[in-house]
Amino acid sequence: MGRKWNNIKEKKASKDANNSRIYAKFGIEIYVAAKKGEPDPESNRALKVVLERAKTYNVPKPIIERALEKARGSGDEVYEELRYEGFGPNGSMIIVDALTNNVNRTAASVRAAFSKNGGSMGVSGSVSYMFDSTAVFGIADKSLDEVMEILLEADANVRDIVEEDETVMVYAEPDQFHTVQEALKNAGITEFTVAELTMLAQNDVTLPEESLAQFEKLIDALDDLEDVQQVYHNVEE
Repeated sequence: MGRKWNNIKEKKASKDANNSRIYAKFGIEIYVAAKKGEPDPESNRALKVVLERAKTYNVPKPIIERALEKARGSGDEVYEELRYEGFGPNGSMIIVDALTNNVNRTAASVRAAFSKNGGSMGVSGSVSYMFDSTAVFGIADKSLDEVMEILLEADANVRDIVEEDETVMVYAEPDQFHTVQEALKNAGITEFTVAELTMLAQNDVTLPEESLAQFEKLIDALDDLEDVQQVYHNVEE
């Protein structure tokens, strides 16, 4: 895979370190996942995935509990899940996932972010066919061989297991998220540096310095939008 996933995560966390934006976005995501079914991660797999992600980003417990209580109680806000696809400098590809209670506002904001930062919106499917939905886990306290043995014994179907920056990264089919997670937890691994369902580009591209600066400005503009939950791209950073 070679995406240096921990570097991507650390860069995002560092960018959000001085404000509560990332926590607010998780609050909405937890609420939406909890409203899809029971507000209990043991019976609601979507919620379980979001809570595992929140844990790796150190989202404070009070924020998580408030979102769950809102879902259990009288919370009646309706959010729509939207996906936008587009292009950045030099034909770079970008996917934007959003949760919104105002589709027109979100569409206008995403379109403006693209147009003001050297990008352009594409139609549905224009970019996503070059990405694969993937379950990603990062384990810091086990060797590659140990993790491989655990997953082989559990008969988990994984795409790849590699070591990146002293962290073992496991890439699997999205429907294997819970199988991989449970296999690792049953082996005593309870802490993950990454536990995500994400979109990974089939092929990364390298941009020249001037285009990379513009591309990063575009990604920052999209990340800054209140309704945007995730931004995926195919640029090697």
